[in-house]
Amino acid sequence: MIAPPPFWTRPARIAEVILTRRAAPIPVVDLFAGPGGLGEGFSALGAQTSRPFRVMLSIEKDPKAHETLELRSFFRQFRDSKVPDAYYQFLRGEITREELFDLHSNEAQAAKFEARLGELGGPDLPPHEVDKWVQAAIGPARESRHWVLLGGPPCQAYSTAGRSRNRGVRGYSAEQDPRHYLYEEYLRIVARHWPSVFVMENVKGLLSSRVGGELILERILQDLAEPAVAADRIADPGGMEYRYHLYSLVTPTQLSIDGVPQNPPSDFLIECERYGIPQMRHRVILLGVRDDLVHYPRTLRPLSRRVAAGEVLEGLPRLRGGLSRDAEGNPSRSADSKEKWTKAVAGMLTPELRRSIRECAGEEVLQLVERTLGELSVPKRNRGSEFVSFKSTVSYAPDWYLDPRLEGVCNSSTRVHLVEDLHRYLFAACFAKVKRCSPRLRDFPADLLPKHRNVGRALKSDNFADRFRVQLDDQPSTTVVSHIAKDGHYYIHYDPKQLRSLTVREAARLQTFPDNYFFCGNRTEQYAQVGNAVPPLLARQIAELVFELLARQEGMADGRRAIA
Repeated sequence: MIAPPPFWTRPARIAEVILTRRAAPIPVVDLFAGPGGLGEGFSALGAQTSRPFRVMLSIEKDPKAHETLELRSFFRQFRDSKVPDAYYQFLRGEITREELFDLHSNEAQAAKFEARLGELGGPDLPPHEVDKWVQAAIGPARESRHWVLLGGPPCQAYSTAGRSRNRGVRGYSAEQDPRHYLYEEYLRIVARHWPSVFVMENVKGLLSSRVGGELILERILQDLAEPAVAADRIADPGGMEYRYHLYSLVTPTQLSIDGVPQNPPSDFLIECERYGIPQMRHRVILLGVRDDLVHYPRTLRPLSRRVAAGEVLEGLPRLRGGLSRDAEGNPSRSADSKEKWTKAVAGMLTPELRRSIRECAGEEVLQLVERTLGELSVPKRNRGSEFVSFKSTVSYAPDWYLDPRLEGVCNSSTRVHLVEDLHRYLFAACFAKVKRCSPRLRDFPADLLPKHRNVGRALKSDNFADRFRVQLDDQPSTTVVSHIAKDGHYYIHYDPKQLRSLTVREAARLQTFPDNYFFCGNRTEQYAQVGNAVPPLLARQIAELVFELLARQEGMADGRRAIA
């Protein structure tokens, strides 16, 4: 496949003129930061010249996501060519995190100052403490300096699936769910510290979520347009008063009679697969510009094609899924071994199942199942590990993903599965390879259907009928969400010979995290971080757009001045 133009490394024309002439980086504050996808994209702008943005503060409440943020902040304390060997030794498991930080104590201290652990809006992090952190990050001369606020308030209450799950919880009320109002802490910081630009991200479900009959997104748009007015009900707005114009990043600006941007809520939805992300991830992203600045930013530039999942997954090591239960069906740490895996898979194709596959899916699928089983062998790297020595490749955006100093792949171990699920994965991957679509439950032979009580309903109504979903190699993946931490049924690898769900690193590649971006915690915690993240390569494009806007504001289009 032909790689697209390397937009991930080439700034826009205006930025090219400016990047090497700037005196100081523009401060960035990242709230509800997760593992840092938004901040990573802003930090990466201008990687080949001089970086115009610097994350000065990121706040995250999850301890493991915070560890990831802190480690990435440590990495960014060094210029690309000056990252110490010790960082890669840590990724390879040769030294501990403590040893790494002891070897480079100044950079470690700077990382700890930048990446803060705390729950915004929570009882243990009072607003005045957050204000101190923000003020230290943006500096005392906030009136004369540009700075950018990023963030995505927790989205579970907004998501369609989350609302569906919560309806079954006794006493649950969407109108009383405190997560609906966490954006008010974001709003309070806007009204208190007045960033030049803010970027706010959330799930697609925000478009339809209501409280008291009112669309939440419409309320958010009203509040963010006039933060001082809205902040009167939650906090002192801090003395100054501005308004903000809210822009869509993908739809040209629509103006009201008085010249104020007036895009409908649906215009704020970004379909990531249109912008070089190998994933069909649809998210609401708002761009707010303070009303004393030059307005009408351009929109993101879509690619002429969609990037397929196989373009970023194909160059990673071949691995097998593990077994979670022994021959008697009991959970056991000793249930898995190369020999037990081989035996469990080899015994799959009974005469009854062979006949059933032929009837349900056709002769070609059956032949592929038979051929796969006949050629099956334990991969050289077995089930992988937290670090796998391997010369990885990628056909799409290699300069973005690859780091030759890494000498392998991190966060690359497979999870364990039931024997029956391995059989289902094999059938599903073979079906997808032949039919070029993932099977629905109705396409499965009866012998491979799960014994869950809701399977009958799913077969009749088609609800959750894609319970086992193969990610196709020639299309963008489906949305990587935090549910990937629960099980892998929605994220089956397209290679029938691997019989498994995606690893953390594979999910991270779909999310466009560079390979040297290490996720801390156990595997479940790593999956959750990846699923909750903003794709950094999308954030990189947003950062370019924001920088162009700030450059124009400073009269920088001709390159004669430098951003203060």
